[in-house]
Amino acid sequence: MKKASKIITGFNKGEYKALIKDLYIEDARLTKQKNRYVTALKKFIELYGDEEVEIYSAPGRSEICGMHTDHQHGKMLACSVNRDIIAVVTPTDDNVVRLVSEGFPDIRPITISKAGLKLAFDEQGTTESLIKGIVSQFQKLGYEVGGFKAYITSEVPLYSGMSSSAAIEVLLATILNGLYNSGSISSLIIAQIAQYAENIYFGKPCGLMDQAACAIGGLIKIDFKDPKKPLIKKQMIKFEQFNHSLCIVDTKDVPANLTKEYRAIIEEMRSVAKYFGKEFLREVDENEFYEHIIPMRKVCSDRAILRAMHFYSEEKRVNKELKALRDGNFNEFKIQVKRSGNSSFEYLQNVYSSKDPSHQNISLAICMSEKILKDKGVVRVHGPGFEGTIQVFVENDYARKYKNEIEKYMGKHCCYVTHIRQQGAMKVI
Repeated sequence: MKKASKIITGFNKGEYKALIKDLYIEDARLTKQKNRYVTALKKFIELYGDEEVEIYSAPGRSEICGMHTDHQHGKMLACSVNRDIIAVVTPTDDNVVRLVSEGFPDIRPITISKAGLKLAFDEQGTTESLIKGIVSQFQKLGYEVGGFKAYITSEVPLYSGMSSSAAIEVLLATILNGLYNSGSISSLIIAQIAQYAENIYFGKPCGLMDQAACAIGGLIKIDFKDPKKPLIKKQMIKFEQFNHSLCIVDTKDVPANLTKEYRAIIEEMRSVAKYFGKEFLREVDENEFYEHIIPMRKVCSDRAILRAMHFYSEEKRVNKELKALRDGNFNEFKIQVKRSGNSSFEYLQNVYSSKDPSHQNISLAICMSEKILKDKGVVRVHGPGFEGTIQVFVENDYARKYKNEIEKYMGKHCCYVTHIRQQGAMKVI
């Protein structure tokens, strides 16, 4: 470890320039990132003194393909992006976790007990609950834990579709891994610990995709055929060679309770599986499905059948997109991304709520994006849908133009221009 002031000196001398370039990719952002790290270190000194520290990073994420396939034991592609949460950290010997996070209310110090940290339902939905959940799962799995002081700052905005919740969970777990376990815990276990904290202590159901993408980094393929032991493999593909940016656009939807809409997708897909005596669509042969559409309509709704059709085509697109990337054929990759978006619009039908069809922010954002992009990129709905964000792959030279144009229609600062970074959660310094 080095003192915070010495790391600041190193940044000012350019010692970490190559490291910052590797993480954040864009030359235009390197000075901003250097200043961000220096500011975080100065804030740490202001809060805790000039102590020896380490710096940790956990990236946001984006789902690339596999829209609503995970709950049917399907396949997905996901990636980490070059927007992250960083923490300047020093260990303590008092078993107390102290966090200060830029722009957020004070976080109550958490004292670690050998007996474990009990779940408190009145704390669900708070950062304190995440800390408790992560520490408790570390203890349950037999890993070492201890106190630390940290200053945290984030470039992963809330409700941006880049999973800020998964990023902070993975960051906290990575800090404990680095400080007290010599970094020996695998990225997959870190992701599973983070998922446990979100599901049980934070009180929010979620799959493993968000945490896995943040923890492992780069492009990953996930196969949920056995959801208790999903197959997750990092794909060694460098997206910089394709000269495209990944834009995430927040459509500025008014937040609504869409639990029923999400649940309907799951229930309708399962109703089709049930017709064949199965629980999940992954267990139903696609050819058999199409042979039974006429009698199936007497039992299942037309929308359920359309959503099942989306599942089968999306499963194949995961493999097609991955093959295109491995072959270096980015045009074919974009064709498949566009088809995925069309399938979500037409078959899955998750671009607006059926309860309020007059309100269609995502639909409008997609259609305006197609008008702006022409042949310069492709667009699809991003995340679970109904509200929130869209995803755009756009040529680097056109990314700024696209951002300026889409923000005329969807609001200032709604478009985040990102790139796919290769590193997952890690100790930076």
